[in-house]
Amino acid sequence: MYQPVFGIARQWVLRRFLLVSFLLSLRATATIYAQVDSVELLQEQFTLSRQDTSADIWDVYYRFINRKGHRPAEREQPGFHPSIFPELAYALQTGFAVGLNANLAFTSADPKQNISIITTTPQYTQYHQIIIPVVTNLWTKGNRYNILSDWRYYDYSADNFGLGGFAPADADDRLMYSYLRLHQSVMRQLVPNFSVGIGYALDYHWRIRDQNNTPQVNDDFHNYNATERTVSSGLMFSVQYTTRRNPNNPEGGFFGNVMVRPNMRLLGSDQNWQAVVADFRKYVSFPENTRNILAFWSMNWLSFGGQAPYLDLPSTGWDTYSNLGRGYTQGRFRGRNLVYLETEYRFPLLTNGLVGAVVFANVQAYSDWPSNAFDRLLPGGGAGLRIKVNKHSNLNFSFDYGFGIGGSQGLFLNLGEVF
Repeated sequence: MYQPVFGIARQWVLRRFLLVSFLLSLRATATIYAQVDSVELLQEQFTLSRQDTSADIWDVYYRFINRKGHRPAEREQPGFHPSIFPELAYALQTGFAVGLNANLAFTSADPKQNISIITTTPQYTQYHQIIIPVVTNLWTKGNRYNILSDWRYYDYSADNFGLGGFAPADADDRLMYSYLRLHQSVMRQLVPNFSVGIGYALDYHWRIRDQNNTPQVNDDFHNYNATERTVSSGLMFSVQYTTRRNPNNPEGGFFGNVMVRPNMRLLGSDQNWQAVVADFRKYVSFPENTRNILAFWSMNWLSFGGQAPYLDLPSTGWDTYSNLGRGYTQGRFRGRNLVYLETEYRFPLLTNGLVGAVVFANVQAYSDWPSNAFDRLLPGGGAGLRIKVNKHSNLNFSFDYGFGIGGSQGLFLNLGEVF
């Protein structure tokens, strides 16, 4: 048991954390409305064109391996820029995995045109999981329309820790299920940078099985609403304001999106319930006019108006790109509501951008169940390296090592920046 003075202090910190997050959201919403002669790479081992101040792994390949080959010198060329690699990966929730890592970018000579991206990372894992996600962020000419997709098929298993910020780390509980996600929406730009949109979202889980060897430690899945099949089906209504041109690696600008999703029996949902996701991101050059970027991310993810299925509740690492909460395994925390803040400082280690580094810190808070009160802050942090994979789309490969409370730690890999 905590002593009363610690309980009072914890509530004081929580109130201020939630207040700061709310104020950041208000400020973001108000925002919606209201050359270098030559570059030496790897300790002066070779010099690129006088017109170029950037390098990626293909420059290294043509300089040291295929010396008869040719690599265009320009940093950015408009057009189609695919980056496709076989991968041997590792994650806390999957163990080792084999698969494919693909990022398909479409760039334009127009500096005001947003870059379009398709990403997919199909994998088969050490724990016999099948993971097939396809995520698109496509912009038509002049940014008139933004087509967003999040399609996934999982044959999955994952550790289950329970609900709320005090979910125990020592629970021996594993959920196994099949999962189909189909989220599709279209945004229409009304004025420069501001869009509204509509879409449809389906989250279908079936063959859900719970292998719980420590029900005395955690039995929240059964106490909440254990079933073998769940369906959440509903429309999505969104407003978006963005001056961020390249989601692969933002070098400035702002992104804000608020999505409301009413799930309805009329559309096949098990029951009526609603979700709201407010996602705000800001990128600042610091110091000014350098490649050093200070990035901020705020996400509020709420469910209400009915009892959402257990596997559809806000949870660590279950955002669109599975990046929320570095320092913890996917699904480590779960609750009806989530408030999340993260900041990251990104800086080059080589002046041509081939190698860079980051340091990051985040904090997440989940509402408890059944009280629905926010009762604990869950900090995380760490550092990582960046390797330039494709300079034309400014795409990095991310290697991060993160830490959380209770001894949580692990390696986190990503094609593209985390946010």
